[in-house]
Order: sequence, then C-alpha cells, then structure tokens
Amino acid sequence: MSLPVLVAAALFVGVVAYALFGGADFGSGFFDLTAGDARRGAELRTLVDHSIGPVWEANHVWLIYVLVMWWTGFPESFASATSTLILPFLLALLGIVLRGAAFAFRKFAPTLGQARLYGAVFAGSSLLTPFFLGTVAGGIASGRVPAEGRGDLWTSWVNPTSLFGGVIAVGTCVFLAGVFLTADADRGGHGSLARGLQRRTLAVGIATGVVVFAALVPITRDAPTLAAGLEGRAAPLVVVSALAGLATLVLLVRWRLAAARVAAVVAVGAVISGWGVGQYPWLLVDEVTLQDAAGAEATLVGLLVVVGLAAVIVLPPLVYLFRLTQTAAWSGALASRHGDQQG
Repeated sequence: MSLPVLVAAALFVGVVAYALFGGADFGSGFFDLTAGDARRGAELRTLVDHSIGPVWEANHVWLIYVLVMWWTGFPESFASATSTLILPFLLALLGIVLRGAAFAFRKFAPTLGQARLYGAVFAGSSLLTPFFLGTVAGGIASGRVPAEGRGDLWTSWVNPTSLFGGVIAVGTCVFLAGVFLTADADRGGHGSLARGLQRRTLAVGIATGVVVFAALVPITRDAPTLAAGLEGRAAPLVVVSALAGLATLVLLVRWRLAAARVAAVVAVGAVISGWGVGQYPWLLVDEVTLQDAAGAEATLVGLLVVVGLAAVIVLPPLVYLFRLTQTAAWSGALASRHGDQQG
C-alpha cells in the first residue's frame, strides 16, 4: 500500500468516526424537534440533554482531524473542494456553531419562550448540518469539483447526487440517534419513553432504507463513476449495510437493544465505507487520484506519525468518556434529574 493511500485511509477512518459519533449526536435533534410541547416533551428532551451533554463537543474532534489531514496531506484538492463547495461548507459550519450555542443557552434560558427558541435552533441546526455535509460528499462523488480552481458555486452541490446524499445523511443520523436513545431510555428505566422511541426509530429506519435504494437510480445517471464502484468493488459493503440495517430493525422489534446498537453502527459504517471504496482511487472523482493529489512525502510521513501519537494520547480518554456515559450510575442520574425537573 502506497504512502498516499495509507494517509487517505487514516483520513477516512476519521470520516467514518465522525459519521457514527457525530451522526448520532446530530440525529438527536430530530427527536428533540418532534418531542411535543414543553410538558409532553420534557422527558425526551431531558434524555437528549443527558445523553449527548458529555460528548457533543468531543465528537467534533473527528471533524477537525479530517479537515487537518485533508488540508495538509492533499492540499490542492482541499483548496479546490473548499472553494467550489464554500456555500454548503459555510452552512454546515453555521449549523455547528448555532447548534452548540443553542444547546448551551437553552439550559439557562430565563423564560419558557427563550427556551423554546433555543430548542428550535438546536434541533433545526442539528438536521441542517448533516444535510449540507452530505451535499459536499455528493458534489465530490459526482465529479463536480475540478482538480484546480473553482467549480460552479451552485450546481456543484444542488444536483441529484448531492441532494440525495444530504437526505441520506440526515436519515442515517436520525436512525443512529434513535437506536442509541432507545437503549439509553430503557437503561434509565423509562420504559414508556423507550417504546415510543422504538416505534419512531423503526419508521425512520425503513424510510431511510427506501431512500438509500431509491437513490441508486439517479446516482447511476448523475455519478456513473461512483455507481460503477458501488456495483463493483464496494458491492460487498453495500450488502453488509443492507443486512445490518435489516438486522437492526429486527433487533429493535425483539427488544435486543444492545445488539441493535452494534448492528446500527455496522450498517451506517458500511454505508460510509462503501462510498469511500466505491470512489477509490479518486480523491476528486474524475479529476484527480489519491496518488496525484498527495503532498510532499515528508508531510505524509509526519501525518502518519501524528496519527499514531493521537491513537495513544487521544483515543483512550475518548473511549473512557463514552464508557462512563453507558454505566448504570449515569443512567440512574437521568431518572433523578427528570424527577427534580418535575418537582
């Protein structure tokens, strides 16, 4: 395996990690948005705050990792992509900033009206951000980003592949969040809430699966290089994703929530990995390959050294943080917090 491919693989690990961890974080906004009024939705919104509160900032480590790896390892393609797709990038960034601010301000809002406003901003931006990031992926995968210079500022992301990519990104985020929140609610002793989340997650999962397979038709016409890769080398990952998605639905129905979480992670991870494998060896599809886009050899070696250090220094604390939020004591704190709010 060549040095540029190794760096690209390390970069793509960050893409998958952000899709999984950040995706589950973003998807919680849908359930917050549709929770109901202040009284009926209090229990679910408390669950959302409790579940994502310790990790919502940590998840963005993966986005920073991806951007820095891309910028330093493949600088010219990074410049072309960010200049061509500047509008969806800025809208996604705006969503991240508004979401974080609203999530923090909602907890200290002095009036119910302000809390509702901040809640709406949090929920709306939680859905808009993955949508625009999905359009970025679609613009690259459909060959609309040139190797040098700037492509069209609008058609580069307002096209069938990008729009379907945005919708699929939102659907997978909501599905992941639903599976995780259902398990969190059940572990915290909120049986009725868990059952309601289960039903909604099943509906979202089925709808997202339909959209994914419906998108194959326009993508075949709009992004033939990606489509050929999905039908060829990435076909096993597509099959794994479909089977894991179906297994997640079955496990949810059978109330095997721990196993459903694993299956959901496999399903979404396989979808993202299938996109990467299907696009290989292109970095910017039909424009520049990984080999041709790579920066200086010394830079690539330095990046791999940094990745190794990060695996030793950064990953263990992140793993420990996530493990802490899955303990019985942490779940018990949710019930106590909700009881205090009712009181």
